[in-house]
Amino acid sequence: MGLNLEFDIRRAEQKDAAEIANLFLISSDGLATYIWRKLAKDGASLEDLGAARYARTETAFSYQNCLLATQGESIIGMAHAYEMQVARGEPETDPVLAPYAALEEPGSLYISGLAVHAPFRSRGIGAALLDCVEALAFTRAIPHLSLICFERNTRAIDFYLRLGFRVADRRPIVPHPDLHYSEGDAFLMTRTVGRVRAGKVSAPRRALASPHGASAISSTQQ
Repeated sequence: MGLNLEFDIRRAEQKDAAEIANLFLISSDGLATYIWRKLAKDGASLEDLGAARYARTETAFSYQNCLLATQGESIIGMAHAYEMQVARGEPETDPVLAPYAALEEPGSLYISGLAVHAPFRSRGIGAALLDCVEALAFTRAIPHLSLICFERNTRAIDFYLRLGFRVADRRPIVPHPDLHYSEGDAFLMTRTVGRVRAGKVSAPRRALASPHGASAISSTQQ
């Protein structure tokens, strides 16, 4: 496969829920596996449970909050993001999940998942998806983006730092067999919308401004 790669970014549809779930399992470094295993009943597979979660509407973890990178009919990457609200109710009591709950950033557009299938990585797809997430934040007047990443996932940390994110907070992780990392911290990383990066202001893409638009952008990335 050559360096140049043409792809589209579009809004997800309900029929995409199974592929969204598969990509979310990739992006979460085991955290989704841990959560979904707790929710699974009657022998349901994690993939089926995840697909059912993302087929829902009017909830944070829905296909409605997902953007997909596609090449032809194939889905090659996704970004899932929703506006983080002020926590209500009781604090998180699960010790494995408590560090991530403590790092939530109310008032941000929280990127809960960003993943690209292995053959298509390092070709600009992740950065293009983040640009489109930033465009959504811009149109909604949300001032910054946030995400949580494992300290030991150095490739992901370096990627986000290159794109203008900074480490805003951190918490020690609580190890569990489902998690891909057994030591280190979880990082809260944030980026201002319309940030300054590489000596210039990066204006967010606006092709996704309309909630009814079927397709976001067509790109050739290197």
